[in-house]
Amino acid sequence: GDKGAKGLPGVSGKKGKAGTVCDCGRYRRFVGQLNINVARLNTSINFVKNVIAGIRETDEKFYYIVKEEKNYREALIHCRDRGGSLAMPKDEATNALIADYISNSGLFRAFIGLNDMEREGQFVYADNSPLQNYSNWKQGEPHDPAGQEDCVEMLSTGEWNDSECQVTIYFVCEFLKRRK
Repeated sequence: GDKGAKGLPGVSGKKGKAGTVCDCGRYRRFVGQLNINVARLNTSINFVKNVIAGIRETDEKFYYIVKEEKNYREALIHCRDRGGSLAMPKDEATNALIADYISNSGLFRAFIGLNDMEREGQFVYADNSPLQNYSNWKQGEPHDPAGQEDCVEMLSTGEWNDSECQVTIYFVCEFLKRRK
């Protein structure tokens, strides 16, 4: 048959027990720290994914182009935080390998670990060793009449150019291979 008419409302229930007081500040801090940890892990995961995608090596070192635009100091820290340093091409073979890597990656330039921040005109590598027997400056470089170009980028040709440290470009990290 047809649905019956709605009944009268019932009597109200008894009052419930009081709720517990939330210690939300402690939980917010905990969740905030978890968010920071997740962000760090995501950064590390992206780095590892990119490393798997492309890397070059010599007998002693691995080289990796980080395709994240950073200024020189940020690039330096990025490589160091991962156990390496900005790439330091100290001979023709290494320079050629890095240049080929930059070129084949479709890039025009990338930071390498060389600068004259401490003393104008005196270039040192990221490990503070001085520029010695090898250099590959582009013709007319280093050229810094205003004293603003203290960091070095490698062009896809393998030539070096001094540039401002504040520009944000890709960069090349190097990592020592573990001895067996």
